[in-house]
Amino acid sequence: MKNKELLSIIIPFHNEQEVIMECQYRLSDAVKSLDMDVEMLYVNDGSKDTTLNTLLTLMDKDARIKIIDLSRNFGKEVAMTAGLDAAKGDAVIVIDADLQDPPELISEMVQKWREGFDVVYAKRIERKGESFVKKATAHLFYKLINKISDYDIPENVGDFRLMSRQAVDALNQVRERKRFMKGLFAWIGFPQTAIEYSRDPRFAGETNWNYTKLFKFAIEGISSFTQEPLRLATYAGFMTAFGAFILGLYFIIKTLLFGEAIQGFPTLITVILFFSGVQLLSIGILGEYIGHMFIESKQRPLYFIKKTYSKSDD
Repeated sequence: MKNKELLSIIIPFHNEQEVIMECQYRLSDAVKSLDMDVEMLYVNDGSKDTTLNTLLTLMDKDARIKIIDLSRNFGKEVAMTAGLDAAKGDAVIVIDADLQDPPELISEMVQKWREGFDVVYAKRIERKGESFVKKATAHLFYKLINKISDYDIPENVGDFRLMSRQAVDALNQVRERKRFMKGLFAWIGFPQTAIEYSRDPRFAGETNWNYTKLFKFAIEGISSFTQEPLRLATYAGFMTAFGAFILGLYFIIKTLLFGEAIQGFPTLITVILFFSGVQLLSIGILGEYIGHMFIESKQRPLYFIKKTYSKSDD
């Protein structure tokens, strides 16, 4: 008799005590109709609250729950990677614990996978509970990165998606330390399709993402997936140098023909500040890429696991 297909659901979490129980209940309901075996891999990314204890209690009632307890907070991208490394499923789903992405879409994702798609991602047509500023900056980020990147990263798509075993195995071969998972999901290729949905506000609790973290995340995403900022710095340097040469030639000719009194201090300061700004910006862009090289060259492990919990360990 043929064994059932296995579905792995990866749920990375960090301090989600207000929502984790509801998350488990809705996941359980969402997979009831599936003719598949299910494992639920919760990845604890260094939580300091009671989320882990709650999950351990839930695990006593549901043997499908497994918990990967990381040694510290490594960040969501690495926590997802730890889950992908551990997942054994024929199909693997990544979903956040905050319930902004509805688990009820899982059955539709599985259907698309069975139609032959290796990646089925959820595309937001509405983002409830998010400010205008966050929506606008997210839109600008995707417009920018898709303009300068060689790979098309779908707009309004988060980490909520299903991947085939083949896609997961391919992704697990990519071990870079600066991990922009939305870009990596697109970079691996394979047949992909979208499911549209309206994203809900957080069920409870506060988001761990502030604007500083989001800005840093955007910079890492751009520097991880395109060299265009370096080219732009080169173009800017060439254009400013060329402009300075023309301006210098103009002043030399003007002085030789008409003479020149000592004046133009504001203009001089403006020009100096402009060129200084261009230089500092270029150095900063170069520093981002050198920083990536420095981190990659050390070849540190992506994460450490403090303990893995499952009913089979009893």
